[in-house]
Amino acid sequence: MADVVQERAGVPVLVCDPDGPPVATVQDALDLVGAAFLGAEAVAVPASRLGDEFFSLGSRFAGEVMQKFVNYRLRLVVLGDISRHLATSSALRALVHESNRADHVWFLPDIEALDARLRATA
Repeated sequence: MADVVQERAGVPVLVCDPDGPPVATVQDALDLVGAAFLGAEAVAVPASRLGDEFFSLGSRFAGEVMQKFVNYRLRLVVLGDISRHLATSSALRALVHESNRADHVWFLPDIEALDARLRATA
């Protein structure tokens, strides 16, 4: 499956293929932003496409990526199990908690949780 725009709970979402290329640079993130301009309001990226650098907040990579999505008024949704990363970083746990309370960046376990969250914010 390629990255594809799907209607999820009434919201157009670019759902990224888990087997797609890694998001390893800011340019990779901008490529997703560009793909989302085909009509998506959110981009759902599998956590498996984000390397350890994204989850290591000291690298600042996550902040750069999240800021690009905010700048382009797109919601970024990280889908999947990130418990391994959360277990080793209280700063990441705090970021995930605060992000999930807001509207721009969400960390969710799966696509069903995304659907439920979108229905709740409609």
